[in-house]
Amino acid sequence: MVRAVFPGTFDPVHFGHIDIAHRAVRLFDELIVAVYEHPPKDVLFSPEERRALVAQVFANDPRIKVTLFSGLIVEYCIQVDAQLIVRGLRVFSDFEHEFRMALANHRLEPDIDVVAFITSEEHTFLTGSTVREIASLGGDVSSLVPPIVQDALTKRFKELGDDGPNKVPMTSLRD
Repeated sequence: MVRAVFPGTFDPVHFGHIDIAHRAVRLFDELIVAVYEHPPKDVLFSPEERRALVAQVFANDPRIKVTLFSGLIVEYCIQVDAQLIVRGLRVFSDFEHEFRMALANHRLEPDIDVVAFITSEEHTFLTGSTVREIASLGGDVSSLVPPIVQDALTKRFKELGDDGPNKVPMTSLRD
């Protein structure tokens, strides 16, 4: 059985992530979407909230499992008996970062390989931070995320009130 792990923060899970996962599961027997518990960046949703949203998104595909993880991804792969790490590449700068990470992971665990999927054209601009920023400013994210994620974003920013946009690092969408 070929098992692959697709790690990420998934804050929030969006159509770019979903596309990569669906394409990956066509090639492997099982895909574990591993939600990183303690990312080195501020997140909008708790680890369990992110895991729950991802699990709901993939609930109809029994070959996609969703878990939380922390620590080194190669150690997690060994723990769950996975042979591959799945990554997505949007733009050239992603390649440089992923290339370095793949080399470091290979140095740590030579038996774990990395498989990178080139994003579908319609998702090249899509990042979690873009989704969070648009949602924080009351924009329509229905073309970027599934309805359950859109509802969770709306609810979270309603909870944050006027401070919502201040909780999200912004790019230039406010201008």
